[in-house]
Amino acid sequence: MLLDKRKHWITLALALAVIGIWTILLRDVRDLFLEKETSEEAQRDGSLSPENWPMFRGTPSLQGYVDAELPRKLFLEWVFKTKGAIRSSAAVVNNKVLFGSDDGCVYALKANTGELAWMTQTGDGIESSPCVLGDSLYIGSNDGLIHSFRVEDGTALWKFQTEDRILGGVNWFADSITGRNRIVFGGYDTKLYCLDGETGQLLWSHETGNYINGTPAVGDNTVVFGGCDALVHVVSVRDGISLAQIDVGSYVPGSVALARAQSDADSDGNPSDDFQAFVGHYGNEVLCVALDSQEIVWRYQGTAAFFSSPAVTESRVIIGSRDRKLHCIERRTGIGLWTFVTQGNVDCSPLVVGDKVLFGSDDGRLYLVSVSDGTLLWSYDIGKAITACPAVAAGRIFIGSEDGGIYAFGTTSRKESSR
Repeated sequence: MLLDKRKHWITLALALAVIGIWTILLRDVRDLFLEKETSEEAQRDGSLSPENWPMFRGTPSLQGYVDAELPRKLFLEWVFKTKGAIRSSAAVVNNKVLFGSDDGCVYALKANTGELAWMTQTGDGIESSPCVLGDSLYIGSNDGLIHSFRVEDGTALWKFQTEDRILGGVNWFADSITGRNRIVFGGYDTKLYCLDGETGQLLWSHETGNYINGTPAVGDNTVVFGGCDALVHVVSVRDGISLAQIDVGSYVPGSVALARAQSDADSDGNPSDDFQAFVGHYGNEVLCVALDSQEIVWRYQGTAAFFSSPAVTESRVIIGSRDRKLHCIERRTGIGLWTFVTQGNVDCSPLVVGDKVLFGSDDGRLYLVSVSDGTLLWSYDIGKAITACPAVAAGRIFIGSEDGGIYAFGTTSRKESSR
């Protein structure tokens, strides 16, 4: 009888163990599918996440700010060399680093190793920065084409022909009625275009008075961009109809950043719904423009042209200049707070990561400085000009250089990769 009871308890214990193991396995499988669904949903709507950096400046507002942490010291993990300068700012999605090169190719690399996942040839060099939505990548080229490729394997999906070069990046929004993704971009044929993301069909275009060099910003159902006609344009996402044209006094070579105005809350404690545009121009100024009133809130006077696009935080506007400096401006007043001096022009658009600023210079160095006072924290000498904007994802920094290399920096030791 004692033996039978012992067998009974052993059998029961084994049964419970098996049930426990299956419970753990089923939970892990469930979590895996939930993670996959969450990741796919984030990709569908182009959301920024710690693992993904879907476009130039990270988000459609082009604010150039991410609430994350960077160590005070980074290490080169790998380098991948192409056959042309890299001015295209990378997107990072599903462990792939995606970018274009002046050698006319679009590349996808494995983010953790720098190994080539795929590459595809276009008809001309590429300075445009990619935008990724779902499994589709969108990027412009110097032959006036917008290309759509499948992220997984580089299969060409469609292409759209414009009348001149496309140097700026691609942005996007979701149609409020259909939910379909729309992409927007400008070019040297003086037009802003809106296409259906799935088919490449032209939905509308908006003509300006001169080249559009930067990436259009999207926010509050509007597309906002500067042009070489010295205007900041505000157009409707619905039909491309002009809502405002603000004269800023000189042509705008970079991109506009959008952020909600910093005003006192209303009687109910709600923050302002008004948007402000921050932009630098060739006439040595940085401006804050109120889009609602179309008034210039403040002007910051520099000593050389601003080709860089600004990064905007809650209290700072940070932008590079051709006076070889990075400038930090108080966001509310436009008063200069500090400058950081390099040995070359700063056309690279800075990226603010938490309390640190990451940017490159024509002197060939990648810099990490403090947001609070501009103190140098770390730098790395690549050796050739850096004009591409950094991307931050999957625990790494990714940036291209005019030496043809894409560089990955992280917290581990260097690995080498080459084409």
